[in-house]
Amino acid sequence: MYIHVVQPGDSVYSIARQYGASPQRIISDNNIVNPQVLVVGQALIILIPAVVYTVRPGDTLASIAASYGTTPIVLMQNNPNLLFSPVIQPGQQLTIRFEGDKIREVTINAYAYPYIRRDVLRRGLPYLTYLTIFGYGFTVEGELIPIDDQPLINLAYEYKTAPVMLLSSITEDGNFSGERASLLFHDQALQSRVLDNIIAVMVEKGYVGLDVDFEYIQPEDGDAFLQFLRNVTARLHPYGFFVNTDLAPKTSPDQKGLLYESHNYSAIGAISDTVLLMTYEWGYTYGPPMAVAPLNHVREVVRYAVNEIPNDKILMGIPNYGYDWQLPFERGITRATSIGNAYAVEIAARNRAAIRYDELAQTPFFEYRTGAGVNHIVWFEDVRSIQAKFALMDEYRLLGCGYWNLMRPFAQNWAFISAKYNVRKVVQ
Repeated sequence: MYIHVVQPGDSVYSIARQYGASPQRIISDNNIVNPQVLVVGQALIILIPAVVYTVRPGDTLASIAASYGTTPIVLMQNNPNLLFSPVIQPGQQLTIRFEGDKIREVTINAYAYPYIRRDVLRRGLPYLTYLTIFGYGFTVEGELIPIDDQPLINLAYEYKTAPVMLLSSITEDGNFSGERASLLFHDQALQSRVLDNIIAVMVEKGYVGLDVDFEYIQPEDGDAFLQFLRNVTARLHPYGFFVNTDLAPKTSPDQKGLLYESHNYSAIGAISDTVLLMTYEWGYTYGPPMAVAPLNHVREVVRYAVNEIPNDKILMGIPNYGYDWQLPFERGITRATSIGNAYAVEIAARNRAAIRYDELAQTPFFEYRTGAGVNHIVWFEDVRSIQAKFALMDEYRLLGCGYWNLMRPFAQNWAFISAKYNVRKVVQ
């Protein structure tokens, strides 16, 4: 695997000749919309097949996989065209593996809403251990606020990806409610009804675990939240279900703020089977322009977390999005637009902007001016920033990572994973 940073005068075809790679593969692995237009500073992932098999009459994905000691899912990872054209034909060439060794096996989770585009979902599922579907709330009577999750659950199983149910304090109007969470934590009868309904849904629909995502908990409810988590695990474990808890990105035990104070890393880590560190949103909709997940800040959170929680319980959050800010930034007035990483490169191409890379944040960015003369700055993720985040994850030997979220395409991310990691699959 190589990462090529586009220089003036580069083309897809000159880059392909330089590395002995397939131009078509470079185009597909990097979401290149117009192969005639590359952006100076754009990072491209270049994969070089080490073993290629030519399909013969009578072959199936299963038979080819068995002959090489791999699985059909790995063949899909290495040949993403199979996701949309699963019938193989004699003469078709399949990449069995790429040049270079795999680093290790990792657990990969990603979050998705039920309205996700199905082509985007299919593109990501082979690379996931878990798909966490956002998400169930609950009423004051203990009924669950339903979502249309069964289609996603069914698709997840097609790709040997385990579906995870999510419970939060999202109310009927779609907002997090500290008051609703507090009611659940302190009303044991309500808590029992909610957990009864959760178990019934998990059994009926085929969920394998529960993601507990309670944000903005009142500080005085911290101990009650811990007892709620104990009750959750006590109720779910006999059914074979696991419990993951999402944690705000803390760097010290006494960190102030509504988002942080009730997230006791040590205690929650001891109760939960796994945790997700929500290591993103430093750059956010109403904040000043900066990287969404600057690596120097993410490192501080991970360093603290591994001192409080076993590293093999920790999933590190990774953002699959960026932001576009209008300049100059005015607090309380400026509102950044959330964009996909592939779309960020399209914006740069359309505005003839050169992409730069911040070495401290380990994140790409660029500035541009609209035809109306308005200045903008964009921070986003690319294969370089993803590689840096995985390297941090590996340095601390974390269990894996969790993407917020799966809703936008990010082909070079999946290409990177297929080249460098074995994805743990718990569905057989």
